Amino acid sequence: MKEFISLQNWIHERSDLKRAHRTIGFVPTMGALHAGHASLLKRAREENDFVVLSIYVNPTQFNNPNDLAKYPITIENDREVAREAGVDAILLPRYDEIYPDGYRYKVSENEFSKLLCGAHRPGHFDGVLTVVMKLLNLVQADRAYFGEKDFQQLQLIKGMVEAFFMTTAIVACPTVRETDGLAMSSRNLNLNPRARDQAPQLREVLVNTPTSLEAREKLSQLGFDVDYVEDLHGRRFAAATLGGVRLIDNVAR
Repeated sequence: MKEFISLQNWIHERSDLKRAHRTIGFVPTMGALHAGHASLLKRAREENDFVVLSIYVNPTQFNNPNDLAKYPITIENDREVAREAGVDAILLPRYDEIYPDGYRYKVSENEFSKLLCGAHRPGHFDGVLTVVMKLLNLVQADRAYFGEKDFQQLQLIKGMVEAFFMTTAIVACPTVRETDGLAMSSRNLNLNPRARDQAPQLREVLVNTPTSLEAREKLSQLGFDVDYVEDLHGRRFAAATLGGVRLIDNVAR
């Protein structure tokens, strides 16, 4: 397993892969890898000749500096997860290489990105779409893998790839959950024991409550600080803070 901090070194490696006509599968992450990420990597391993993982905590998608400061960093564990999943290369880029322009140029979407998480996190999806476009252009993968837990993000990335005639296929993968139903997320590491015990109630309420309004009220009664619960495009979406940690989830309706 190779590691690339220098993007120029990666570009040389990529050129060799392209000359050899080897297919590339790509999983972009912010690290703190868990079984959900591992499932994406394993699928990439099954479907491609060469698997690339990126680990980059992207500051431009954090509208709250405290959230960025608290984001978990677990690089040694991440390396082990990558090895077990059969990753061939890890990209560990620096800010000045990802944003040589200082984030003067960015990608924006003006409809779906303004709803749900976008309505509560100004600029978040500009940062997400911008960094994902940069990474897709750098890796030039045949396929890139994203989880359905971040369903709004997934749909926006699919739309961006289509709008800009990008050639990487975006592969959606099912949400991976803990045994108690909590959607796996790197931020779960920040939950205190009491909040971790309570967190699975988010999905339970989304699944078992008839209307989104009732679900919002129920979550508030349970102690969640609710950003939104909305039924949209055949799914129920929610974001709520518990124990200082913002959780998101969505379920089919």
